[in-house]
Formats: sequence, C-alpha cells, structure tokens
Amino acid sequence: MPTNTLSIKPAANEPAGVAAREGRALLKGQQTKALIIDAALGLASQVGLEGLSIGAVAEITQMSKSGVFAHFGSREELQIAVVREYFARFEEEVFYPALNEVRGLPRLRALFANWMKRVAVEIQSGCIFISGAVEFDDRPGAVRDALAHSVNVWLAAMRRAVHQAKEVKHLSATTDEQQMVFEIHGLILALHYEARFLNATNPITRAVNGFEAIVARYKFV
Repeated sequence: MPTNTLSIKPAANEPAGVAAREGRALLKGQQTKALIIDAALGLASQVGLEGLSIGAVAEITQMSKSGVFAHFGSREELQIAVVREYFARFEEEVFYPALNEVRGLPRLRALFANWMKRVAVEIQSGCIFISGAVEFDDRPGAVRDALAHSVNVWLAAMRRAVHQAKEVKHLSATTDEQQMVFEIHGLILALHYEARFLNATNPITRAVNGFEAIVARYKFV
C-alpha cells in the first residue's frame, strides 16, 4: 500500500519576506545610528569632542550604553563620526549652495557669505573645527587626522574659488591663492574669538568689512 509523504517546502515568498525583514532591520539600524550621531554632534558643539562619551550620549538618546556601543565600538569612533557629520552639514550649508553662482567673485562672495551665516549660528553653539583644533592640535591620532582633513578639504575649495576668480579676471593674475585664503580664514578665526571670548561689538560687520578689504586688495585692475 503506498504511503503518502509530505514534503515541507519553503513558501514561495519566504526569501522575499526574509529580505524585507533584513531591510527593515538595516533601516532601523541606520536611523538609530543617525540619531546617535545627531545627539553626539549637539553635545560636542557645547562641550567639545573631548566632552563626548558613550555614557553621555546614551543618556541624551535614552539608550543603554551597550546600545550605543553596538553602533560605535569606541569613543574615538564616535568622535570621528561626529567630525564627518559636521563636515557633511557644513558642505550642505556653505559649499553646495555657492555653486549656483557663476565662477569668480560671485561664487567666492557666496562661499564667504554662507560661511558667515553658519558662523552667526555657531557664535552661540560653538564650532567643532575651532574647538577641535584647540583640543587636538598636539595630539596625533585618528580624530586629529579627521579634523585636519575636513578643514584642508574646505580650504582647498576656497583656494579653487580664488583660482577661478583669477581665470575670469575678477582677481589679479598675481594673486597668491594661499595667502588670500589664509587671510579670509583668519577673519573667521578672529570673529569666533572676538564674539565668543571677548564679546566684542559688531564682530560680524568687521569680518564682512575685512573680507571686502581683502577682495579690493587683490581685485583685477
């Protein structure tokens, strides 16, 4: 007498279901990581990168320390992630909008104007690039490297804008690109110091006037 055997076959849609569950888990993990970085960035803007800790971020996000540690295996890894996120936001607010302007002084002015808008906010909250330079200037390592790399990428973009302004004859052909950007960068550093530490009067206006004086000195005649 023949016997009936039942073969258990996976449901046709099981692979798709597994993929969907894995996709949701991945998305949730990415969202959680982004939440942690956002909280850590907010904290670092107030207390500096050195003030970051797994415990402090866990408290802000109302997560367990092990939950935060699962996404960032060390405090240093968290600090580097904050530096990268800070720079990504800096690019979005300062660099990319300026590309809508034509090459030359319009784009250079837009870069500086956007930079100033961000500085106006950071006078209250603090700039991670500046505070990080103070904290890590004499401390070699991955965090210092991440900070220095981000700043150097930005300054290279500024030098490129100056070079383009020379090409279209908005600036003198003899303009020293590194020197001009050095002077512009110096305005930003002075602005932070005067505004946050000295509580000086009208530091933003002085920085804008300083920028225009630099442009006038290098302008093509």
